Amino acid sequence: MLFLHPGLSLMKNYHISRHNSFYTVGMSYKKADAEVRGMFNLDVPTIDAIAKAGKKAGIEGLLTISTCNRTELYGFAQHPYQLIKLLCDHTAGSVEKFQDVAYVYKNHEAVSHLFRVGTGLDSQILGDFEIISQIKQGFNRSKKHGMTNPFLERLCNSVIQASKRIKNETKLSTGATSVSFASVKYILNHVDDLAAKNILLFGTGKIGRNTCENLIKHTKNPHITLINRTKEKAEAIAGKFKLQVKDHGELQTEIRKADILVVATGAQLPTISKAMVHNKKPLLILDLSVPKNVSNDVNELENVSLVHLDELSQITDDTLERRKQYIPKANQIIDEVKFEFLKWLETRKFAPVINALKQKLKTMKEEEMDFHAKKLIDFNQEQADLVSERIIQKITKQFANHLKNPEIDTQDSLELIQRVFQLEIKSK
Repeated sequence: MLFLHPGLSLMKNYHISRHNSFYTVGMSYKKADAEVRGMFNLDVPTIDAIAKAGKKAGIEGLLTISTCNRTELYGFAQHPYQLIKLLCDHTAGSVEKFQDVAYVYKNHEAVSHLFRVGTGLDSQILGDFEIISQIKQGFNRSKKHGMTNPFLERLCNSVIQASKRIKNETKLSTGATSVSFASVKYILNHVDDLAAKNILLFGTGKIGRNTCENLIKHTKNPHITLINRTKEKAEAIAGKFKLQVKDHGELQTEIRKADILVVATGAQLPTISKAMVHNKKPLLILDLSVPKNVSNDVNELENVSLVHLDELSQITDDTLERRKQYIPKANQIIDEVKFEFLKWLETRKFAPVINALKQKLKTMKEEEMDFHAKKLIDFNQEQADLVSERIIQKITKQFANHLKNPEIDTQDSLELIQRVFQLEIKSK
């Protein structure tokens, strides 16, 4: 629970434009299976295209995140449908399919959601912090296209700060528990005589690299072969661990030799089909890709067992159970960092008007001081200046306290103050 200062409003009436609100639209593993998530999965060129289209459509600030277990857009808009349409226009998914599995958060709820996502509390495997790098990359891509603003920058930095504190002050992320480790744990639990098995890893992106490291660390198996479309990437990893690398053209041949096939490619369509698998001996296939990179009909083959990412992520063990006890402390840290963010937000919202009001009052003070200095022979300018400044401070403080009152319409009050005092706001 977030304990707020009584005068601190929860994102109330914060708008870059008069009628815009801050929204999150997205889907995750909680309601969308891998097939549906695959329809809305975004690669880097598509994320860039969404940023450009959002800018053209007048979206004010946009952050896009796409991982194996979620796709989300954060941004300022008049209505969340503007963001939903952006996503659906650039993916294979439809608005109808999106609405079946999606969530929409507004203002404070949207802020809170990003904090939970970035700190591993909303991860498919509790405490998996890999998402924080996706947030950083998403922000940098938005910045590249001119789609960031001080709000998004401060919010992302606050989430990163909360993530670091949770890592340093709790044990929420201790122990090897991630998607890549879950796959290795599954292998350890289901394959006998593992040291003698041939393991083929197809795909050496981030998940593939992490899986490779976990395989070496936990299986002690020297029979690991790597294949990647770009052979140089596979060779860079293989050299580190002294593993064997084969050309992409040898994939089908290597599958026949394998006892275990781990697929971790980033392709948008299946890369392993039923026709490619001709194993006479048992073959365990782990598909760690979203969208799925192994055709479902592979399941029809004898001697083949196919397990997908979502099934692996359901594995729980003592490590996860121990992590759960640190959730309250993690929530406390999030609340503290979020409170500071909201305080900054209030200051930013009121500051231009309060500063303009203070300047207006000082101008009025100077005019009155000049008038009385000319009229009164024994006018004490130093004392009058001191008293006037104290009055100005008290007046501006009264207005600031009024604007922090959650019971009032902040935007209307700001506009009224500007009209009454005929204020010119230089920066918004």
